[in-house]
Order: sequence, then structure tokens, then C-alpha cells
Amino acid sequence: MYEQVLDPVANSLGWSSLVAALPLLVLFVLLGVLRVKAWIASLVALGAALLIAIAVYGMPVGQSLLAGTEGAAFGFFPILWIVINAIWVYNMTVQTGHFDVLRRSFARVSDDQRIQAIIIAFSFGALMEALAGFGTPVAVTAVMLIALGFKPIKAAVLALVANTAPVAFGAMATPIVTLGGVTDLSQDTLGAMVGRQTPILAVFVPLALVFIVDGRRGLRQTWLPAVVCGVTFGLAQYATSNFISVPLSDVVAALVSAAAIVALVRMWHPAETYTEGGAAPVAAGGAADEPTPEFAARVANPDARSEVVKAYAPYAIIIGVFVLGQIGPIKDLLDKATQRFGWPGLHVANTQGEELSSVTFNFNILTTPGTQMLIAGVLTMIALRVAVGPALRAYWMTLVQLRWAILTVMTVLALAYVMNASGQTATLGNWMAGAGGFFAFLSPILGWLGVAVTGSDTSSNSLFGALQVTAAEKADLSQVLMAASNSSGGVLGKMISPQNLAIAAAAVGQHGKEGDIFRKVIAWSVVFLIGMCVLSALQASAVLSWMVP
Repeated sequence: MYEQVLDPVANSLGWSSLVAALPLLVLFVLLGVLRVKAWIASLVALGAALLIAIAVYGMPVGQSLLAGTEGAAFGFFPILWIVINAIWVYNMTVQTGHFDVLRRSFARVSDDQRIQAIIIAFSFGALMEALAGFGTPVAVTAVMLIALGFKPIKAAVLALVANTAPVAFGAMATPIVTLGGVTDLSQDTLGAMVGRQTPILAVFVPLALVFIVDGRRGLRQTWLPAVVCGVTFGLAQYATSNFISVPLSDVVAALVSAAAIVALVRMWHPAETYTEGGAAPVAAGGAADEPTPEFAARVANPDARSEVVKAYAPYAIIIGVFVLGQIGPIKDLLDKATQRFGWPGLHVANTQGEELSSVTFNFNILTTPGTQMLIAGVLTMIALRVAVGPALRAYWMTLVQLRWAILTVMTVLALAYVMNASGQTATLGNWMAGAGGFFAFLSPILGWLGVAVTGSDTSSNSLFGALQVTAAEKADLSQVLMAASNSSGGVLGKMISPQNLAIAAAAVGQHGKEGDIFRKVIAWSVVFLIGMCVLSALQASAVLSWMVP
């Protein structure tokens, strides 16, 4: 049994934190400064984390390697299991030509790419986040945008930046449920508090999207649909999380915001229409061709209703399967197949001598969104009349396209698990928790750091939730507020997480360009994070304390 030590360097949390932060520093410098490929950067950072775990923290070599293998396994299941099956469904729609129909359908709502970015990356992405999470919205919306004519890097950036405000309530509020479990606080109360933070972020995200698409001109000409989308999404997310149902917050908000935009563009149009030049639909990771005159003609002349229904069928099937999977009796029945077991040979305890919960691996084969996405894929085969042979070839093509993303995600999760098991992450968290009342400002940063490393708000809440509550108690701050701030701040680390960068790059056929994407999203991540820190600090003060339930 390895027992964590949080201050191995000179018995100082400060000095130990500097050393513990080195793997993350190495990772982001290699990605953002030196433009090293994500899988190489992740392997180097993993090596640094292993070296520090063994040489500085005194973790046995075997235990360190076992922690890494558990992280790699978690990276594949459930995270990559979701992404692979989501991209497979998309690839089948491309092969059958139905994605082209879907593309024309979106183009008929508005041929302005600024508005398309809002509808697809934000509203539709929020729906995918609500149902699946774990990288699915980034993968799906990025390929949808590139098929609508967006440049690959821009499509990836839009998908990543949009995947923020909905994340805390993603996968039917799994991050909130996890946070409640590790803090012993009410899930409903935590959901209500998060629902008083992320809706404010939601107001600004669509504005950021139109700025990314078309700069200041985009803001001048399309601020109205951006504001309408953000405000309706935020109000719906707040109302649902506080008064109706925490798990349904994103579902309701996504549908309400999409309906609001569709209604608006029927009555209002921007002064100019912005289009970069279209692209024909392609398989994920492929190269887009220039649009043909026939495509423009088909946009003007709607497809047959039956073809439009088939084009939307895969997404309707996905929604139906995921909603059914959340119904109590069905979920309980599926959960009977779940296997929970301690990772063989891994024995790690925290500073109190209690075994870490992370050493238990949950093999939830039927309740995981990845398996439900696979079921949706099989039903899509039937709906689109895809034979078994072509479907299997599409699956193999998906695995080939995502091979480098698969390696990157598994390596990053191995890095996260080594840092968590050795105590490096806890060192950083405890050092920040010593800030007293100023911790209210720092609290979202802790969540941001957790998601940047693990790529998951759920994992970040599991990692730092209890620490947030302990720090809040020591600093005489609201435990609910600090725990919620961990989740709300964490959503802003999603766009810079190497695993999500790898998924986005693979989806748009830009493997090796993760560093370029990182440099384009890091500023948005930091700016939004500062705003969330200020909001958290104000809510902890007399100024906005009335917002805390």
C-alpha cells in the first residue's frame, strides 16, 4: 500500500507544488509553444509525471505504472468508446449521402455561417453534451461544421469553445451527481448553484463564436441572434436546474435556444451574409472538396421530405436511446451488468490512510453512453438501410482515422491517474486551498486545472470536490458555492484538455495540429475563467451572496 505524501519537497506545499506542476507545464509548453504533436507531448509529460512520482514522491515503480495502466484503460472506456461510436454513426450518414441532406437542411435555416455556428456548435452541441458528453459534442459538431464549409481549424476551435456552458450538466448531469456523492451535499442544491453560474457564461459564449467566425464585423451584424441564443439558453438552464430537473437542464436549454434562433431568422436577417466557401460532406478526418453548383441548387430546392426525415433520423434515434436509458427502471436493469473491481495490484491510500476511490474501476458496459451510442448506430443502420459489410468498413475506417487521437487520450488519462495516485494533483489542490478567503476567487481555477488534465468535469469533481468543501470550511465560505465553482470553473478547462484537442483535430482531419488549435482556444479559456473567478468571489461576498441557495 502506497500512502500519499503531499509535501515531499522540503516539507513545503509551495515547493512541492512547483515540482508537481512540472508535468502539466511540460505538456502545455510542448503543445502550445513548441507545436509538438499531441501524442508525443502526452508521452513526454507522462514520463515526467512517472519520474516525479517515483523519485520525488517515493511511489513504488510498480504502483506508478499500474496507476498509468488504469488511466489508459479509463481513457479507452468509457471516453473513447463514446467518441468512436459517435464518429461511426456520422461516417455512415456521410457514406449514404444523408449527411449532405442534413447539411442542406441546416443551410436552409440560414446560409450565414455565423448563425450556423451558433445553432450547430452551441445549441446542437449542448444537446449532444446533455445526452452523451465525454467529447461527443466536439467530435460531432466539428465534423458538421467542416461539412458546411468551415475551415478545419476554425471548425475545431468553434466546437471546443462552444463546449463550455453545457458541460457541468452534461451526460444527464453526471458531473453534478458525482460532486454530490463526493461532498455529501444535495445534488439538487449543487445543481441549483451551478445553474446560477454557468447561465451567465452562456450569454457570452455565442458572442465569442460569431467573433471567431467573422471578427468584429460578426459581432456588429449578428449580435442579436447570439444574444437571443445565449439569453434563452441561460434562462432555460437556470429555470430547469433550479425548479424542474437538474439532469434535464441542458436538454431543455438546447431545445429552447435552437427554437429561439430558428424563429428569429424567419423574421430577421443580417445586413450581409457571411460564407467562407463551402465544402462537400466528407468522412471524419477526410479532406473537403469545393461545393458544386448542384449543391447550391439543392439548397434552393428542398430535398424530398422522406430524405430529410432519414437525415435527421440518426440524431432522433440517439436522443431516443439516451432518454430511454435514463428512465429509472430501464437504467436499473442495465446497471445490473456493471462490474466494479479494484484495479489488479494497485493499492494507494490518501494521507488519512483511506484507499483512493479511483483504484476502483467501473465497467458499466450497458449504462455507458458509448454502448448506447453503439445501439443507436445499429438502429441507424436499419433506418438508413446500411448493410452489415459497409457498416463494418465504416467502423474500421473510424478506428484508423482516430488512431492518433486514441493514443493521445489514453496517454493523457494515464498521466492524470499517475498524478492523482502519487499525490501530485492533491499537492496542487491543497496548496491553493491555503489561500483563506481569497480561495473563493481561486476555487474555479482548481476545477479548471482538473478538467485540463483529465478532460472531464466529472473526473475533476471527483478529484477536487471534497477538497473544495474542506477548504470552504476552513475559510468560512459556503461549501455549496465552492463545490459548485469547481464544476463551473472546470467547464472552461475542457477546450484546452489534450484529449479534447486530439478528438477535435482528428475529427476535422488535422492530426498534428493540436498545438495550433490550443493556441487559438487558450485565450478564450483564460478570459472566461477569470470571469468565473470574479463571479465566484462576488457570490462569496455581500455583493452577490443572495445568489447562493
